This record gives sequence, C-alpha cells and structure tokens, in this order.
Amino acid sequence: MSVNILGIESSCDDTSAAVISDGILKSNVIAGQKVHEAYGGVVPELASRAHQQNIVPVVSEALRRAGIDKYDLSAIAFTRGPGLLGSLLVGTSFAKGMAIGLDIPLIDVNHLHAHVLSHFIRLSEDDEVPQFPFICLLVSGGNSQIVLVKSPYEMEIVGKTIDDAAGEAFDKCAKVMGLPYPGGPHIDRLASKGNPKAFKFSKPHIPGLDYSFSGLKTSFLYTLRDELKEDSDFIEKNKEDLAASLQATIIDILLSKLKKALLQYPVKSLAIGGGVSANSGVRKAIEEFCHNYGLKAWIPERAFTTDNAAMVAAAGYFKYINKEFCDLSLPPFSRVTI
Repeated sequence: MSVNILGIESSCDDTSAAVISDGILKSNVIAGQKVHEAYGGVVPELASRAHQQNIVPVVSEALRRAGIDKYDLSAIAFTRGPGLLGSLLVGTSFAKGMAIGLDIPLIDVNHLHAHVLSHFIRLSEDDEVPQFPFICLLVSGGNSQIVLVKSPYEMEIVGKTIDDAAGEAFDKCAKVMGLPYPGGPHIDRLASKGNPKAFKFSKPHIPGLDYSFSGLKTSFLYTLRDELKEDSDFIEKNKEDLAASLQATIIDILLSKLKKALLQYPVKSLAIGGGVSANSGVRKAIEEFCHNYGLKAWIPERAFTTDNAAMVAAAGYFKYINKEFCDLSLPPFSRVTI
C-alpha cells in the first residue's frame, strides 16, 4: 500500500499544499499574497486572513493534481514553526481538523528542517539525493545558518547569524534604493548588469562560524547618504553597480564562513537552501566554490527555494517512515532553531 503524505505550509505569506507518494512528488500548489506589496513587507494580520481564504482551495487542488483521494492519505504533515504565529495557526488548525476527520496521523515539521530536506524532493525514482553527512547553507529572509546534516533526523547548527540575515540585507537595502517588495529578486536582476567592484562595503569580523549582516547594511546606507548629498540622482544612475556590489559582498561573507566550516567538518557535499538560494549570483558562486574545493554541489530548483509544501511533505515522509507522529494538542511556535 502506498504511503501518501499531504504537506501543508503556511509559515509566512504563501499558502501551499503538496502530495508525496512513496517519496515521489505528485503535486505542489502555492498561492501567493500580493496584498503585502503596497506595505513594503508582510503584514501578519493580512497574511493570516489570506491563508484562511486560500487553504481549502489550495489543498483541494493539490489532491486533484496528484490524483489522490483524501481517504487515501496516510498522514498530514504541517509546518508547526517557526514563522508568523497567526499564519501558522491557520495551517495547524486545518491540518488537525483534517487529520481528525480522516482518522490519520499528524506530523509536525520544523520549517527550517524542511528547507534543508528540500534536496530530497524527488520527481522520479531516478533523481539523486545527497549522501550524509553534508553541510547545508541555509539562507533566507529570517535565517542564515551553516548546518551539519548527519541524517534526516539529526542536524547541528554550527554557525548562524547574530543579527540580520542575508535575505534581510538584500530586502532592506533594496527598499532604501526604492525597489519594490520583495527586493531580493530586483537586486539579483540589476546585479547581473552591474560592476561588482564599483563600491566597497564593510564586512564583519565575527569569530567562529557565525554571521553578521547589520554592519553591511549600515555601510550601504552611509554610502547612499554621502553620495546623495552630492547628487540627488545617484541611486538611479548607479543602481546596477550598487546591486552588483551589494550582492558580491553578501556572497563573499557567506563563502568566507563556509571555507572555515569545511576545515572543521570535512564533508564531500555542500547544499544550499532557503529563499536566498534562488539568487542567481549565489547559485553560481556555490557551484564555483564546490568545483574549486572538489565538493558535490546540491542546489535546489528555484520552485523549492522559497516557502513551499513539497519540502514539508518530504520532511513529513521521513518522519512517517520513522513513526514520528505528533499529538493534536501541540501548538504552533513562532521562533526556534533546527
């Protein structure tokens, strides 16, 4: 009998549902929320309301595309946290209600854990997956972490941001430049046409494997402030070079810590995950880095870099095989590490 896992993701502003059958992805449906663009960031209350509107049709469509009846589901995996509490409550409540109605197990999934395991989303039996152990660079709007992945159930954070995340640096600097939200993709687009050496921004000197991006943000803001005093059109004239220099600096900061991590944890594979792993500059830099260090690079499809239920279902599949189910009384949580 097939193992069919329904995954539900609602940690921020994307409502998503996916179905994995015997480890193979059958569907992955995502409903975004454009309402936040006018505010330059996600508004939690608006996000939770949109999840309430989207979750039923999204789940129904995921089941339809997968060709699986709800009564054939083996378990329901849902993102329990971290994320926006109101958004998580919608997904958690729906998953609990559906699990009770179908009398099937419930599986809670750590959102960050799911990003790491996005590399185990398989579209066919022939798809390769990473071999353990490996290092995963998890970079998103809220997290920048170096994770030693020993198994699907054992992960160790060996480095993390002590303030802002890489995604925050992209988005907040983009906002200062007057770019639309989310700013990361716009920085990526502009950077491809600019000179990465046009501007020099400060880099942190943090011991160990931890990251810091607040100083970079400050350096970027001071550069704009000083230049705008002389030329009010400075940003418009130099936006491509600014974007390219910002992106190059962030990539350099990320890679500098990875070099140190490999000396302490000599693995054969390096993976990236999270929303920032969709950045073309980051993807290219990781490929080159792995080539230079003789590592196998694992870079997810862009569809699986941002928040999606396919990664939740993949993580849920591992927990189902290991019989790790959760109690209906467990509440969602807004903050936690892997």
